[in-house]
Amino acid sequence: MRDLVFTGFVSLDGVVDSPGGGPGEEHRSGGWVVKDIEFLPEAFSLKGEELEDTTALMFGRRSYEAFATTWRDSDDHAAYKKLPKYVVSSTLRDDALIEGWGPTTILRSADDVAALKETEGGAIFIHGSAELARRLSEAGLLDRYHLLVFPVLLGAGKSLFSSADKDKQLLNLRESTAYPNGVVKLIYDVVD
Repeated sequence: MRDLVFTGFVSLDGVVDSPGGGPGEEHRSGGWVVKDIEFLPEAFSLKGEELEDTTALMFGRRSYEAFATTWRDSDDHAAYKKLPKYVVSSTLRDDALIEGWGPTTILRSADDVAALKETEGGAIFIHGSAELARRLSEAGLLDRYHLLVFPVLLGAGKSLFSSADKDKQLLNLRESTAYPNGVVKLIYDVVD
């Protein structure tokens, strides 16, 4: 069974954004990761470490559309180019897939994601895609969180966590590191 791992930059109050802001991040604090926090390379080393474990990428439609056009031609993300990619969307058409960014498959439902997890292979990482991660968590399909938590409260933006009244979900801390700029790396396994 393959692990499904969410990885993201998160404010202390659970808002997920891309480092420099972008589509879907039109709240007044968009881009907070690079605007407000001192850059320390070691605080971002998790991203390089993850690459060793990544065998495929998964996105929601909006994140796919944002990342595919940026990462396809980025030297910093060249290692991701040939990895299989999965887009979970009921609206994305096959002819809307971005050319030249490796093999991409559209999954139409949480059942399709569950079936993918049953296949052979290693970890599948979800970058960004807060809404997708939230839905997959609620469906019991997320196995691990890789979070870089930033010392900022935003109050607005895409929330990683649901505010619905639901059963509690326990997490097991696998690893943590605090950095001098206030960023904290937290890696949690979801407890079944």
